[in-house]
Amino acid sequence: MNSKLVLGASLAALLNAGIVSADWDFAGGKGIGSACKGLPSHAALKTALDQAVSAETSGLNLHMWATIVSRDGVVCAVAYSGINRAAQWPASRVISAQKANTANSLSLDSSSASAGSGMNTGLALSTANLYSAVQPGGSLFGLQESNPVNTEAAYGGNQGLYGTPVDPLVGKKIGGVNVFGGGLGLYAAGQTLVGGVGLSGDTSCADHNIAWRVRNNLGLDHIHGVGGVSGDALRPDNIVYDIGADGKSAGGFGHPVCLKSTSGAELPAGIP
Repeated sequence: MNSKLVLGASLAALLNAGIVSADWDFAGGKGIGSACKGLPSHAALKTALDQAVSAETSGLNLHMWATIVSRDGVVCAVAYSGINRAAQWPASRVISAQKANTANSLSLDSSSASAGSGMNTGLALSTANLYSAVQPGGSLFGLQESNPVNTEAAYGGNQGLYGTPVDPLVGKKIGGVNVFGGGLGLYAAGQTLVGGVGLSGDTSCADHNIAWRVRNNLGLDHIHGVGGVSGDALRPDNIVYDIGADGKSAGGFGHPVCLKSTSGAELPAGIP
């Protein structure tokens, strides 16, 4: 039997079982059509994740979940490191998706510029940048309650497909706001924001570092010169460790230090 017919029949069966979103691209036999056009495939994300986990030695050195969402917040790929989906914290699958959604939803590129705004390169915000701002008295207090998780998408479908190319999250909007390290905007050439990536499975500081390396491995870190709050033009959305003994962030966007935290300056610099 023709391989394309077999693939089509298999996808149709998954659709009828409610495993695959109705947005699945049958014509192309992969992805979910235009919603994720130009974004990394599951295989590319998996490779980038495995490389990043091997390279990063901070935190607890645990296995991870990773999610990519499009600029519209549609989940495009979900992957994990380790031999199977039991090698990571189960909660981290949805947390990684939340982080991807948050970073994408709260970052901007030059398309946001207006006359006199002074923001012609956009604004990159990582989920790590939000920690202090959402605490009581912070400038963004309550933000974490503003966009609930799509629980049907998060917990529905065949669990055996979690982390595969046809993870039930793919093609759906996860929603949710997460306010600690692990989520980054994805910037293509020309400093164009195309989506977000989220990582979860270790300390929140290690999550940030591994997400950073995943983005770098994918070549979607064209962030040099994009606006940010880190004070580092080469790493505008990098984690900031400026919380003092009084528990307050000097700049308002700080993140707590974690076990075996390393300097953010050790992470690869973004490219123009």
